[in-house]
Amino acid sequence: MRNQRTYSIEAVVLKHTDLGEADRILTLLTPYKGKIRAVAKGARRPISRKAGHLELLCHSQLQLALGRNLDIITQAQASENYFQLRSNLWYMTCGFYLAELIERFIEDDTPHPEVYHLLLLALRELETEASSEQQKRIGGLALDGREQMHSFLLLRYFEVYLLSHIGYAPVLRHCANCTAELKPEVNGFTPTLGGALCPKCSHLWAQPLSMNALKVLRLLQRTDWPQVPHLRLDTRLQAEIEGAMHGLLRFHLERDLKSWSFLDMLNAR
Repeated sequence: MRNQRTYSIEAVVLKHTDLGEADRILTLLTPYKGKIRAVAKGARRPISRKAGHLELLCHSQLQLALGRNLDIITQAQASENYFQLRSNLWYMTCGFYLAELIERFIEDDTPHPEVYHLLLLALRELETEASSEQQKRIGGLALDGREQMHSFLLLRYFEVYLLSHIGYAPVLRHCANCTAELKPEVNGFTPTLGGALCPKCSHLWAQPLSMNALKVLRLLQRTDWPQVPHLRLDTRLQAEIEGAMHGLLRFHLERDLKSWSFLDMLNAR
């Protein structure tokens, strides 16, 4: 029996890199093969039929042919192109941030179906929020900041669950040093030990973590996204929660992420 030389797979496009004069190397997240790279020949030509189905963040059904070094995308059909998301600078940047997180954290050829479905959930939610915001603009309705607040919570939710799925779940219920149960008071937080510390241990390494910040992080960690309430957090609490999560991500990656500065700039406008 002859070996199968082609196969079908669904994927989300995380990244692309130009190759030669007309081709592209795509970094793809798939449900069962994990993160893979493949070549899309002629994708940069204006007449390419595949190009529109291989945009960044597109969720597409692909046909690939086995190649010597990288497999080759022979057909592509977009299942979800997230048009509203990619038409709004804030939501598009949020989407690129999610893609950057996965591209940095997930190793090649390592299946992570739960991360794949987490990404689809987040992209669909961002698309819904971007569409809702666009409808309000068309209808002449004022934006009250709830949309961007919900996407802030979505990014933190994604960070918490991504870390959990790859074995770095934030420690939020017990002290990461002495394992004592954390009480509803000001505790501490340190990325080097993976999470929160009780007051007795906090003086050793940690930055303060307020009771409200710990409550929000615990809520995100134990709640499915559809059940997460539409919280209204003040600027100081947002910064505290974001700082704790970014500290964890920075510790595990040993670097900052490119998207952070751009998200900060957009959030400050």
